[in-house]
Amino acid sequence: MTKGFRLWNNLTGWAVFAISLLVYLLTIEPTVSFWDCGEFILCSYRLEVGHPPGAPFFLLLGRFFTLFAGGDTSKVAMMVNILSAFASAFTILFLFWTITRLIRLATGDNESIRGGRAFAILAAGVTGALTYAFSDTFWFSAVEGEVYATSSLFTAAVFWAMLRWYDEADDPHSGRWIILIAYLMGLSIGVHLLNLLALPVIVLLWYFRKHTPTTKGIITSLLAGFLILGVLNFIFVPGVAKVAGWFELFFVNTLGMPYNTGLYIYLVILTGLIVTGIWYSMKKGRKVLNFVMTVIAVLMLGYSSFALIIIRANAHPPMNQNDPSDVFSFIYYINRSQYPRAPFLYGHYYSAPVTGLEKKVGGYNKKDGRYEPYYLTDYRYDKRFMTLFPRMYSTDPDHIRQYEYWGKIKGKKVTIRSGGGSEQVVIPTFGENLRFFFRYQVGVMYMRYFMWNFSGRQNDVQGNGNVMDGNWISGIPFIDNPRLGDQSLLPEENRNNPARNAYYLLPLLAGLAGIWWQYRRDGKGLTLVVVLFLMTGLAIVTYLNQYPSQPRERDYAYAGSFYAFAIWIGMSIMLIYDLLRRFMKEYPAAAIPSAVIMAAVPLLMLIRNYDDHDRSDRYTARDIASNYLASVDQNAVLLTYGDNDSFPLWYIQDVEGYRTDVRVANLSYLQSGFYIETMSRKAFESDPLPFTLPYEKYIEGERVQLPVEERIKEPTPLRMVIEFAGSDDPKAMIDFSGRGDYLNYIPVNEFIVDVDSAHVIATGAVRPYHAGRMLKPMIWKFSNNIAIKDDLAVMDFVAGNNWERPLYYSVTVPASTYIGLEDFFVLEGMAYRVSPISIDTPQPGETGMVDTQEMYENMMTNFRWGNAEKEGVYLDENNRRMFDVFRRQFAKLGKALVAEGDTVKAIAAIEKGLAIVPPEKMPFDYFSCDLAEALAMAGKKEEAEKLFREIIDNSLVSLGFIAALPDNRSYGLEFNTSVSLQALFDIYRNATRFGMTELAETASAGLNRYYGEVPGR
Repeated sequence: MTKGFRLWNNLTGWAVFAISLLVYLLTIEPTVSFWDCGEFILCSYRLEVGHPPGAPFFLLLGRFFTLFAGGDTSKVAMMVNILSAFASAFTILFLFWTITRLIRLATGDNESIRGGRAFAILAAGVTGALTYAFSDTFWFSAVEGEVYATSSLFTAAVFWAMLRWYDEADDPHSGRWIILIAYLMGLSIGVHLLNLLALPVIVLLWYFRKHTPTTKGIITSLLAGFLILGVLNFIFVPGVAKVAGWFELFFVNTLGMPYNTGLYIYLVILTGLIVTGIWYSMKKGRKVLNFVMTVIAVLMLGYSSFALIIIRANAHPPMNQNDPSDVFSFIYYINRSQYPRAPFLYGHYYSAPVTGLEKKVGGYNKKDGRYEPYYLTDYRYDKRFMTLFPRMYSTDPDHIRQYEYWGKIKGKKVTIRSGGGSEQVVIPTFGENLRFFFRYQVGVMYMRYFMWNFSGRQNDVQGNGNVMDGNWISGIPFIDNPRLGDQSLLPEENRNNPARNAYYLLPLLAGLAGIWWQYRRDGKGLTLVVVLFLMTGLAIVTYLNQYPSQPRERDYAYAGSFYAFAIWIGMSIMLIYDLLRRFMKEYPAAAIPSAVIMAAVPLLMLIRNYDDHDRSDRYTARDIASNYLASVDQNAVLLTYGDNDSFPLWYIQDVEGYRTDVRVANLSYLQSGFYIETMSRKAFESDPLPFTLPYEKYIEGERVQLPVEERIKEPTPLRMVIEFAGSDDPKAMIDFSGRGDYLNYIPVNEFIVDVDSAHVIATGAVRPYHAGRMLKPMIWKFSNNIAIKDDLAVMDFVAGNNWERPLYYSVTVPASTYIGLEDFFVLEGMAYRVSPISIDTPQPGETGMVDTQEMYENMMTNFRWGNAEKEGVYLDENNRRMFDVFRRQFAKLGKALVAEGDTVKAIAAIEKGLAIVPPEKMPFDYFSCDLAEALAMAGKKEEAEKLFREIIDNSLVSLGFIAALPDNRSYGLEFNTSVSLQALFDIYRNATRFGMTELAETASAGLNRYYGEVPGR
């Protein structure tokens, strides 16, 4: 490579870095985002312990970036987001250098690159790198505080480093690149395990450099790469801690020594072995041994970032997930044992009957100076229902319905014993199993994402397989319409979705052209990129074995595969250059394809994707979190459930210090003993929760499920019930198997909760204006047949709290978790307060009673909206879903105020609900009917009718599109259909009620027209 080309290669690479970094910084979210970002940001800022298996090195990097906030906590989130921007820009830099190096390998132009060919190679690097920089999936991760941008950087850096080794392989010191790669691999484990998937590519590149390729050699190299990957992922990562557990168990349980003795001895021995190995190899001149020991040493050095997890867990920070403060809890943590594992190579079908139970050691709890095992239960299944490569295993009814659709299940019927008789059950065939794999797991959960990035995306609504949401598009009607219906008939909301981006297949075609060029010029290079493409794409699909209806889109998991395809997009310039070079001089032959493809691919993607990736000036996640916290009284306990009503709240408390008197308790986490212990500690200004049962009663394996049996017919004091549930006396348990397998249970389903009139007024548990509704005592009827651990924890809190601390449920918590307390819900904003009063009977579909005084003050004065109303601020589906909730809350407030006779405040609240997000961003639909109804109730019939008509128009367009679809394209549209028809029905009912005759006729006509024509009706 000439010095001139090397200079231009470096300068152009840094220019690409600067361009991508500038775009990311211009579009970065200035605060916290939804999903896991709040957790990663707060854990970075305070070095707390996030969800398993942890990302300690990312947290250290994040902590470094937070220092640049300069003490302004409102800037901390942006600094962690900037870490993602820099990581992403460096990824693009390494991608550019990777593309130009692979092209030079393909052309053999290692020494004399100049003129038009040099220009073409640089243009190819720019095109491929910027295409990936502006792709949907990668850009999304580049502007938020998550691990995926940093993980992508490690993958890019490792691949580039291996190419550098390839250049210097004959140099005596070339092994330094392998050592660097090993160190990066070790560090990357502390970010995300995805980077390990590059290992087979690395081994293959080493083989190509050291040997003359043969089919047998390539296969052997790939198998060796898979073996190294398996050793690192399944043996090294968990094994380092597992062996430490053996030492700890021996020294503590067998020798009776103090906790952690075995761990310390193990670390000393492990360190000594590595140091001794390096010393011995140097002394004896064993170069190979020295190299191997050095690689192991740097790999361990990188992996040692996980020490941060144990160190910080022992400090008991406010977020301390799984409390991995000893070696066994750390093993549980790093193995992600709290999450159900999908079967991989062998397992059961969803219809498999359970034939028995197996107990296995789930871990160890500290008790009386020893480690005592606790046991988990595994199911044994009928062997006839077991299969290789199981893809359909979940027993969730919704998942089964989708298995049956995507797999086209007919199966074969077998007879099984059921109770005292028998029944016939369908076993899917292996062909149907594979059909589900290819149609759903590959088609929907990979190829759909691939086409998003290189063909176009329909909208930002999460896809479930229906033709209206989350599909890929091309922008070419004769390609899109047969698959997705006539796109010109879509509702305006769908057509104008900012994330509707069409690239007309141009990036895809460019990539295919690049594949052809590399195939013709460099079979070895093509093999490398293909393996990278498959390992970071289909291999992940196969390993994850995802069930249908994931909580969110999972495209971020396959970013490495899209990275590989971007390499081929860059190479497309070389194909056209080689063709044109036959007919014209070098510079025009290079300039023409460069200009055309750059404009057709990266520039087009930048223009199309900018509006829906621009998060600048958007503060919605932070402000929505503050609204939840503003809804509750001082020193409250707020029960939440999901990621988006928990992580942003913890962020704004832990980082920005807002409402740190409130204890946010996630009900999903309360199913774990570690979290109950965390709640039993003081956090900031929030005192420990007053549980009456000691932590030992909640440890892992204890009181996971308690049957509720009505053995006592009269209401019983709740304290007595909790004491009974916490007893270890077999007389207070049931033998559920008849073989001495004792289980705690709850013997009554109605609880007495004492209420002292003066006390509950003084603590605010009952507002003075609700004193006449007070219940003395409160009789709480438990609504479930089984109490799981979080139910028991809530019961325990209520028993021990004595109405000292306010208890709230977030409005986004599922009704299934209310356990009967909804009979005492009082709505005060974005949370229901549990108050010992007699509430008004809610309307059908509603919950609780509205405290208009508190709720009006909160929603009209205390809430913030994060610039949602501001032009140019993009609201994605998560944001729109949240603001739908706010609209409904304003409607509830308005109706309650009308019922109290205060129409002035009612109208003000309703108008506020209509104004927080303009209809251009969130068109009015079924979920806005309550706002229109509230307007009519408040006497604003003209405004109500106008809003009703807008909802009718939107509903009719949606129904018209669905009705025009052929039967084989109507799957998954039942929800879209039902909400549109329900909107028409509600409007008809309200129009009749309020004397809007013409409106009622319009709604009735719509119902009559579409009720029998659309799916689900």
